[in-house]
Amino acid sequence: MRLGTWEEVEEPLRTLARHPEYHSFTKNQRFSPNSSKKAEALGLGALGALGALGALGLGAVLALVLPPPPAAPADTFAALRSVRGALGAEGRLLGRLRSYVRGESARLRRLARFYEKVQALHQDPEALVDNPLLAFGLIKRLHSDWPNIIYSDEATENTQALHAGFKEVEKELPGAEDLDGAARALMRLQDVYALSVKGMVNGVFQRAGATRPPLYSPRRRVSLSADDCFHVGKVAYDMGDYYHAIAWLEEAVSLFRLSYGSWNPEDRSSLEDALDHLAFSYFMAGNISHALSLSREFLHYDPSNQRVARNVVKYEKLLEMGTAESAGPLRRPNGTRLQSRDAYEELCQRPAGQPTPERLPHLSCSYETNGSPYLLLQPAKKEMVQIQPYVALYHDFISDAEAETIKGLAGPWLQRSVVASGEKQQKAEYRISKSAWLKDTVDPAVRALEQRIAAVTGLDLRPPYAEYLQVVNYGLGGHYEPHFDHATSRKSPLYRMKSGNRIATVMIYLSSVKAGGSTAFIHANFSVPVVKNAALFWWNLRRNGDGDGDTLHAGCPVLAGDKWVANKWIHEHGQEFRRPCSANPQD
Repeated sequence: MRLGTWEEVEEPLRTLARHPEYHSFTKNQRFSPNSSKKAEALGLGALGALGALGALGLGAVLALVLPPPPAAPADTFAALRSVRGALGAEGRLLGRLRSYVRGESARLRRLARFYEKVQALHQDPEALVDNPLLAFGLIKRLHSDWPNIIYSDEATENTQALHAGFKEVEKELPGAEDLDGAARALMRLQDVYALSVKGMVNGVFQRAGATRPPLYSPRRRVSLSADDCFHVGKVAYDMGDYYHAIAWLEEAVSLFRLSYGSWNPEDRSSLEDALDHLAFSYFMAGNISHALSLSREFLHYDPSNQRVARNVVKYEKLLEMGTAESAGPLRRPNGTRLQSRDAYEELCQRPAGQPTPERLPHLSCSYETNGSPYLLLQPAKKEMVQIQPYVALYHDFISDAEAETIKGLAGPWLQRSVVASGEKQQKAEYRISKSAWLKDTVDPAVRALEQRIAAVTGLDLRPPYAEYLQVVNYGLGGHYEPHFDHATSRKSPLYRMKSGNRIATVMIYLSSVKAGGSTAFIHANFSVPVVKNAALFWWNLRRNGDGDGDTLHAGCPVLAGDKWVANKWIHEHGQEFRRPCSANPQD
């Protein structure tokens, strides 16, 4: 009998694995796969947060007259502020569970007293019959006491109160998209910072195979459970990403093996689930012998599972017919098709704020007034970070009070950040954050900040020469992969503003972070760490109006902490005499 080629066997098994009956947990327990589209290749359009039209138009006006929009249940993972809100919801659930546990504990104590009383009477069964009082008590207990115990409504009432408490906060709880987004965030941190999966599972943020200190050491180390690891691996599995699926499912299998036989009420998966998915992941990776070994182990725990038994037969036949295995090291998928991925990740991993020796002679620190009376009494603290592209960091640019005011104003209005895709805007996996736009009339703190930016840059910020202030809060593993702030296509929504391209960027760090979150300039090969209350300034365009390719930059994933920034994008119209063209057409 002809057994078929690798391709002929692979597709039926792949289809079988996607079938609802493939998974050993029930339909209502299944995890929903994420259906987000992969990000388009960078460089096809302006990849900044091109909400300029909305920012300069109706959106900002409504922000002044309407109450904040209700928080969407989705995208909780996209901003740490939303995650903090989820923490409050869980706090209320804890209160309800505490009441439930107290009520059930009191009920069980009463049951225990009844049990002990009756058990004591049964120490002398003859007396229960001989003594008329005890005989009466026996008949009464069997007629009324035992039914009252068995059919008591108290347990039902306690459970109903717990269910009612859950219903009260259910709309505030994260959804399946949030859970999948949080899982992808862990995988992103694993990749960008080359973290050991085993270390992450044990609460240690340590680079794989590194002997250096951990990148981040939390005060309280929290380990992941087997069920946690299974979910992360399952998210990768559903995306066909067997590189990450194998790493996380291996940890899930190891932890489930250690605790086999015990049961946690919160778990939705089991050792059999993890073995099942891991076996197929190894099969898809070309390691048939290991897929066979794991499937056999599955049958040890669930020998009646006919589907896995059939898989075992198929794997054995594949090995018998000498199907070539490609069990070499799995290659990590490049989901965003970043040509500069390696350089980007190397900059994110590099200790920030350490310039290379060749850069040191050209860098300086100074107090700057920029010819502005506004800065005479309190000059700006300027640090030259790079000459080409021109990048400067202004320390203590904003006060703690101003930063908190701006975060408070923007917080209720935060919405998932979008990127440009041709002439449209959409959410993208390569930008995980939430943002809001603030008009300078919304609060004196915003107006003062705009005046300070104008004084330091010497540029005209009056509408429509600059966009409103964009406030951004990054989420779990929040990042923004390499992009340009200026438009790289005439079809970009930026040009609808009729004020030209983005000539300059001012990015203000409104918070500090514990690890990660640097701003990496890819082609220029340097990164700037998050410096609380500092403002980073750079020119996006050359003097001749062409985009500066050296300004390709990225926001590295936040490893630990709550990153807030405020962006001010200034356009080229209105700056003709403030930054005039050079005599050199190439400048």
